Amino acid sequence: MKIGIFCSANDNIDAEYFKRTEELGQWAAQNGHVIVFGGCNMGLMECVSKAAKSNKGMTIGVVPTKVEERGKVSSWLDVHIPCSDLTDRKQLLMLQSDVFVALPGGIGTLDEIFTVVASATIGYHNKPLVLYNINGFWDSMIAMLDDLTEKGMIRGQWREHIKVATNLEEVRLNCVK
Repeated sequence: MKIGIFCSANDNIDAEYFKRTEELGQWAAQNGHVIVFGGCNMGLMECVSKAAKSNKGMTIGVVPTKVEERGKVSSWLDVHIPCSDLTDRKQLLMLQSDVFVALPGGIGTLDEIFTVVASATIGYHNKPLVLYNINGFWDSMIAMLDDLTEKGMIRGQWREHIKVATNLEEVRLNCVK
């Protein structure tokens, strides 16, 4: 399975996020799964790719030109897919991945989550997305989605497209199609 990872490229974040991200990368590699990510050498992106490669796993980095220009490409890549911008990156990540896991992240991660889910809701794909809710990181977004549903702004149930996991076992179970 190719697991698309959305996550922070920041280094100054809670150490628990790094610990759980490393466990995810190790698990993926040890179970023959491929990590597909944004190809950056910072934050949780670097952590998951290093963990996968250190456990004999495979990684695919979809790397925008701006990341390359700034010298921020991960050295833990097996496959380097260049792209021109973030829109291209999201499209290529969706094409390359069988399932998506959203770790803690910021605006870019939110953009990736909602692009993937919006595409699924109108039928472009049927790939699951798992929010890895480490220490309640995604609680406020989950509450927002519930509120939008209650207000009639989301057709159907958002949980049909977004699964929530609080530990690695739940991530594993929710990655299965």
